[in-house]
Amino acid sequence: MTATQEGVFELGDLKLHRGGVLPGARIVWKTHGVLNAARDNVVLYPTSYGAQHPDLEWLIGPEGILDPTRWFIVIPNMFTNGLSTSPSNCPAWPGLVTAWDNVRAQRRLLREVFGIERLHAVYGWSMGAQQAYHWAAAFPDSVARIVVNCGSARTAVHNQVFLRSQMAVLEAAPEYDGKGQFTAQPAAALRAFGRVYAGWALSQDFYRANLHLTALGAPDLETFLRTDWEERFARRAAADLLAQLRTWDAGDIADGGDLAAALARIEARVLLLPSATDLYFRVADNEAELPHLKHGRLSVIPSIWGHRAGNPAPNPADAAFIRAEVRALLES
Repeated sequence: MTATQEGVFELGDLKLHRGGVLPGARIVWKTHGVLNAARDNVVLYPTSYGAQHPDLEWLIGPEGILDPTRWFIVIPNMFTNGLSTSPSNCPAWPGLVTAWDNVRAQRRLLREVFGIERLHAVYGWSMGAQQAYHWAAAFPDSVARIVVNCGSARTAVHNQVFLRSQMAVLEAAPEYDGKGQFTAQPAAALRAFGRVYAGWALSQDFYRANLHLTALGAPDLETFLRTDWEERFARRAAADLLAQLRTWDAGDIADGGDLAAALARIEARVLLLPSATDLYFRVADNEAELPHLKHGRLSVIPSIWGHRAGNPAPNPADAAFIRAEVRALLES
């Protein structure tokens, strides 16, 4: 057994990177493990799209990807996920909260709650990987290692095409108020949203192999789309999903500037861990980043599970691959 803690960190009114203020900002957090006396065993584990911390805890355990008997693992729920400040609990939502805003708020959480100044590592999948990259770019002297698991330093144009298509699905709902909020949950739009998402998060090869039936246990495609995708997103407020898409779309460690230069300023050791069949964060994106990193290494997950290879709760082979790569980095 290892210790866990949960809490809420109140930031007050938070000035935002792209302008505006997030009023009464707060981060809901949870930790696993014990912070050592030197405060040098900290692994930050940011959340991903549509996820809250209970959704991501499956990989934490003595035999898991992140070992809480060795590391003090801090999970900060990102803004927009429905637990930390989000449109669903903040009627005065300012429009765009970026990864920059998340990592700066997380730095305050670590300093003011735990007295932590330097991270052993940041581990992130998908939007969590974007935050890991932003941590290394924003605080190069405070992060020793990052794991970029199915993520990139800048959201690619093709990725943005998907994101803006999904924004359009939600914004077309009759319940949308035109200002980022909804008068009621848009059930039909969320149903369409989930079905479109299912075609992007898993690869063509995944469906060709019928893994939605054999590995995930659905009796047929319609059931799979309903239980794994429609119902998954129906649990989240549509306004939160829309705001989080905008955060994802805006991901860029160069903040619109020279990406190669921004990558070159990173001091952390970077493990780039893309999935061979990811449709969002392509291997080619990480291959283009690698030459500009001082201390980068690329290891491709050999999987047909697409983007979900990076969060392989029902997929032991990919979980074992990630575990071996991450543990080697953390112990080095």
